[in-house]
Amino acid sequence: MSIIKVNNLTTKFGNRVIHDKISFQVNQGEIFGVLGGSGSGKTTLIKQIVMLQEIQEGEIFFLNKNISNITMKDSLEIKNNFSYLFQFGALYSFLNVLENIEVMLKEYTNLPIELIQEVALTNLKLVGLKEEHANLYPSELSGGMKKRVALARAIAIDPKVLFLDEPTSGLDPSSADQFNELILNLKKMLNLTIIIITHDLKTIKNTLDRFIIINDANIVFNGDITTALNKNDIFLNDFLTIKKDEKNGY
Repeated sequence: MSIIKVNNLTTKFGNRVIHDKISFQVNQGEIFGVLGGSGSGKTTLIKQIVMLQEIQEGEIFFLNKNISNITMKDSLEIKNNFSYLFQFGALYSFLNVLENIEVMLKEYTNLPIELIQEVALTNLKLVGLKEEHANLYPSELSGGMKKRVALARAIAIDPKVLFLDEPTSGLDPSSADQFNELILNLKKMLNLTIIIITHDLKTIKNTLDRFIIINDANIVFNGDITTALNKNDIFLNDFLTIKKDEKNGY
């Protein structure tokens, strides 16, 4: 079952074509990657899917609703079913960890404050942080901890779909591996569909079920890492920066 379906999407900035009638779908329960070089239109595509940017031509269906022509009621229903993790976490510097996580619950639910605090603490622990971290401020956190707090905030409202923008960017290799493992665990635990913008090779190799690569306004690949490497395509191998003799084991 598809959660998101993009049909013949065309996007232009002046005379520059960003997307040229691209089509693909994201299936329920998968971790789906959006890949491409700088300026390829990855972020623009996601902004259109989450209704932050106008769709110029084509259609996007999100949870079976055509967001190219959508009512305010249906728009709000969709927005209540997804969360977005920004690249650098976008935590509020003047709020502590627990207060940052509570933001989504206060905005999108009518829960009493005691229950909001309880849910926030539960989500803090779900992302691998401890109760003792609850009163720290973003300036007191490492980069990896900031990402975990932002992730705890994103899953607080129990979304069906989670968007992650370069989730391992800025993390050291060990922290990036731990974060990827966390994403896999949360996907299973919470039955999430996850869409990731990424260029991180380990994320592509170990975390994504399937991905698209956007190049020159078109989707030049749609599939998994094994299929990509078995194609023995010069562009794909160069883009993924994987040597041919590394294909075994994927």
